[in-house]
Amino acid sequence: MSDTQVASTAQTPVTRIQVLDARLANQIAAGEVVERPASVTKELIENAIDAGSHRIEVDIEQGGARLIKVRDDGIGIGQQDLPLALARHATSKIGSLEDLEGVSSLGFRGEALASISSVSRLELVSNASEDPTDGWRVVAEGRSMEARVSPAPHPRGTSVSVRDLFFNTPARRKFLRTEKTEFAHVEEAFRRQALSRYDISWVLRHNQKVVHQLPAVDSAASRERRISSLLGRNFIEHARYIERQAGSLRLSGWVGLPTHSRSQADQQYFFVNGRVVRDRLVAHAVRQAYRDVLYNGRHPVFVLYLDLDPDVVDVNVHPTKHEVRFRDGRMVHDFLFSSLHHCLAHTQPHEAAENQDVNNQGADSQGAGSHSIDKPLMDAGSDQTSAAQPGDDTSTPSAPEARWEQQGMALSSHGERHPGAARVRRFMQGYQALHPDHEASLLTPQTRASENATPDPEHQVNEQPLANLMPAEDPTAAPPLGYALGQLHGVYILAQNQEGLVVVDMHAAHERIVYERMKTQWGQNGIDTQPLLVPVSLAASRGEVATVESEQAAIAQLGIEIDIAGPETLLVRQLPALLANADPEPLVRSLLDELARFGRSQQVEARIQALLSTMACHGSVRANRRLALDEMNALLRDMESTERSDQCNHGRPTWTQMNMKALDKLFLRGQ
Repeated sequence: MSDTQVASTAQTPVTRIQVLDARLANQIAAGEVVERPASVTKELIENAIDAGSHRIEVDIEQGGARLIKVRDDGIGIGQQDLPLALARHATSKIGSLEDLEGVSSLGFRGEALASISSVSRLELVSNASEDPTDGWRVVAEGRSMEARVSPAPHPRGTSVSVRDLFFNTPARRKFLRTEKTEFAHVEEAFRRQALSRYDISWVLRHNQKVVHQLPAVDSAASRERRISSLLGRNFIEHARYIERQAGSLRLSGWVGLPTHSRSQADQQYFFVNGRVVRDRLVAHAVRQAYRDVLYNGRHPVFVLYLDLDPDVVDVNVHPTKHEVRFRDGRMVHDFLFSSLHHCLAHTQPHEAAENQDVNNQGADSQGAGSHSIDKPLMDAGSDQTSAAQPGDDTSTPSAPEARWEQQGMALSSHGERHPGAARVRRFMQGYQALHPDHEASLLTPQTRASENATPDPEHQVNEQPLANLMPAEDPTAAPPLGYALGQLHGVYILAQNQEGLVVVDMHAAHERIVYERMKTQWGQNGIDTQPLLVPVSLAASRGEVATVESEQAAIAQLGIEIDIAGPETLLVRQLPALLANADPEPLVRSLLDELARFGRSQQVEARIQALLSTMACHGSVRANRRLALDEMNALLRDMESTERSDQCNHGRPTWTQMNMKALDKLFLRGQ
């Protein structure tokens, strides 16, 4: 073949512009909206919802490859409109540009039925009257044709049957997966729609077997039952209800606790004005809210509903309508982030204790439950806008907390002869750097006066301070995490509260406490610092020295002072006061490593929380450290007053509860 022939062959042939055949145009459109049986199911259900249905039934055969049938009791389609029902770009939902800019219906493009009918055998039967004999049928079988309308008895509403999907496009049909896989996608599409409308009753059948049968509901409790039916009981048991409004924006729904995360993002449902969306702006706001409470590589779970004026959101940006565009994206992002951030901030032990009566209903079946939070907070009328902001003074105790602290003051006086008083003081130095008022409740004058006292050997063994006993006369006066009983292998604190046994990961809990207080300091007046009595010399790599040289300002912002003493030597002269007892070497090396990865100083501000989290991890109580009972109780009390204390900085749980019923069941008591 000559060079001229090769060049000629490579050229695209030039043809006249022509109008596409109607059948081909519909099949091209079908490629955008008809991906698999699940997408057909979604389109048909959305039409049924738009028709004002109160009951929707979905029948699937062979995963949807053989049959997809959706039946509703909506307003139906009249005989005169049926010929247009399968026509492309024919719709009853919009009539002008103004309608499109404020569209509130789920479907409006007028191409779904036309596209579906071009790649399947479709039959539509509908009745717009109350007379069950006054129904009409229209049929299409994947080819360009004049719609034929014939009488067909049918109750008020519409039934759409889609058979043999992709029968005339074998190249697309071969990409369908197994029946099980395709039905799983159909079920997910059904699940999303059932979560969008609680006022509709739903039925899903597969191969004539009922998979879901959901009655219409109108109360918060019954909505939770629907969520449990669709997502599993674990979801609702480890979620909290949120409801918040700011101007025209209203957010409501259920947010999963960080300790109930998943390895994939398969239980994330976000609805905008009733439409399920997968939006990047929304996803980013959610990630930011969970940023410092979620374990690495895990995904949060949620079912959230955002309602706003239809005029400020554009739903016409994608053929499948999964994406939306907000007129003021920044406002929506900030509203979502702040709402979720404050909701997650208040995962504290006392909230779990306040809901123990509800939790106990499922105790027999649950056994040991993480945090013993078996139900979300179900105060649908509560407004999260009143939640404490980061940096708010949360040291003022409520009435129950005041009783606990007063009781702690009275009982701590019995610790005079306890040999750990000096260690208590050292342990509490970091706390007092930010909350000096805690000193009054956690270290009494008697305890401080006894720091230099010589311990009485007769009382160093088997001494049980009264601060560790539950108040027999009023068990409800006990704090949520109770009183420490002892330590297990230097890792866990064992405590007794009103419900039973509490197990606390002391390192994880203290890490969260230090981290939250460092964040508060950072947001207020900067991090409190403490010079080291003797500077610590570190052997460093040339890369670490270069990082110190280029990031001096950023390091100073974090409350650390490092001097360069030589080409491979660093001197640590100052640390944050909260980390005064930390080992400087691993702390500084981890910090320099993160600064080197993050880049220049201007990026430090954006990553400040990650840096503070790293520092808090190195400054918290290490495993295998022996704590006195007073120290353990001090840590428990701080957990009860610290935001997000249910999780450490990496999203791991900090404590768990086993109530007496679970313990009795474990040991077969009462069997």
